[in-house]
This record gives sequence, C-alpha cells and structure tokens, in this order.
Amino acid sequence: MSKYGDILVSIFTSKFASDNRVDAIPFTRDDLIAHSNKLGFEPPKNLGDIVYAFRYRSDMPPEIESSAPDGYTWIIVGTGDAQYSFIKSRQSNIYPNPDLISVRIPNNTPEILSLYSLSDEQSLLAKIRYNKILDLFLGIVTYSMQNHLRTKVQDIGQIEIDELYIGVNKIGQQFIMPVQAKVGNDKIGAVQLYQDICYCKTVFPDLICVPIAVHYANEEVCMFRLALENWSVGIVEERHYKLVPSTGIDSDYIRSANTTAEPLLLE
Repeated sequence: MSKYGDILVSIFTSKFASDNRVDAIPFTRDDLIAHSNKLGFEPPKNLGDIVYAFRYRSDMPPEIESSAPDGYTWIIVGTGDAQYSFIKSRQSNIYPNPDLISVRIPNNTPEILSLYSLSDEQSLLAKIRYNKILDLFLGIVTYSMQNHLRTKVQDIGQIEIDELYIGVNKIGQQFIMPVQAKVGNDKIGAVQLYQDICYCKTVFPDLICVPIAVHYANEEVCMFRLALENWSVGIVEERHYKLVPSTGIDSDYIRSANTTAEPLLLE
C-alpha cells in the first residue's frame, strides 16, 4: 500500500470503533500530520493531495473498505477548511453502459485542437463545446461560462468544477449545469457531485441545478444527467454520441434516426 494509504488507514483505524451504526468519522489536516509522524513519514508538502488521491484517483484502502457493510463504501467529504469526514455511502460509481446505442453527429471539432490539446480532459471538454453536445443531450440552449473553476464552499472547503454551463429552455426556465469530465479509468463519484450541487445552490439559488458528467470511452462521448440521494449517485438519463465525419452519416442512417421516438425534453 502507498504512503498515502498507510496514513489514511492509521487515521481511520484510530477513530473507527467497529460500530456499523457510525455513518461519519471526522478528521483534520492536523491528523494527517500527526499520523505521518506516527508512521515515521515526513509529512507531504501538499497534505491535501492525500485526501484528493482517495477522493478521485484511487480506491479506498482495503483495510478501510472492509469495515463498511455490504453494498456500502467509505468516501471522504470536505467539511470546512482543513476539515474532512469519512462518510458511509452506498457503492455508486457510474460507468458507461456498453449496450447503449450511440447517436452519430458530425464532428465540428477544429482539427488544430486535436493537434495541440494539452490533456485528454481538456480535449473532451472542447469536443462538447464545439459540437454543442450538451444542447443535444438536454434539448435546451447552453452557454459555457467557466472551466476549471476553483473556489471555496462554506462547510466544504476548496472545490474544483471542470466546467460550468448556464442554460435556458423553450419556456424560459434557466439552469446551472456543473460538468464533470472523466477519461479512461477516472470515476464519476458522489463526492464531486455533492460539491458541485452545494456550490450551485449557494451561488445560484434561483437557477435549477442539473449535474452533468461526461465520460470518453471507446471513441464515444458518454453523457450522464445525475442525481444524488443519501450519498448514492443515480443516473437520470444517459446517452452516447459518436463524432464522425460528414461521410459517416448516410441517408440510411438519417432515415433510421428519423423513425426513432423523440427524446424527452428537459422541462
């Protein structure tokens, strides 16, 4: 196990009382320092990276995972500046449905972006922007307002939103849409969804919050409309889009698409 994992396990086991009725175990940045020293490690310069690693990049260490009841896991949630909590959550990481049929759309991404894109995540966000995929998915007009927004939320601490959209539908309702972008083995999880929702409700209380996740897999852009209930991530809607050259959409495909039932619009 990694040094980060050892530190986290040390904190968890010192506070966990083998009681499955416990739903939250708080800890602080000072605990990260104390348990690094306890294990004989030099505390990392970026202490927050310990927490970040197990929020978004890595599975929770098995010593922690095994203490959760069947169907549950432990996640780490920010509860303020330099304050965190292990939260018992239903296992609910979201992955693209391999059986879902993709919708072909003309690829309007400028080729020069593919040549010079700096990261897979940035490239994915650019594909969504240039091809109006969020508009297609939700059936509303959307506008990219800011990407990689770093800010603080009261009682949570620092957060980052991959991209933030504003939208309006045909009857004038307005929406705020935080977007998570995932590539490869990156997971769509409850922690970032919770943070995104809290930010939107705090800063844009009059807008309807529609959390979105997008995953790039098998040359397809997989779009999810999500909801969070009792720390469980649920899929409200999922669609896959395949970006193809204009020659990849022939009259047979257009005729078959035109006979498909019209998708529900977001009302």
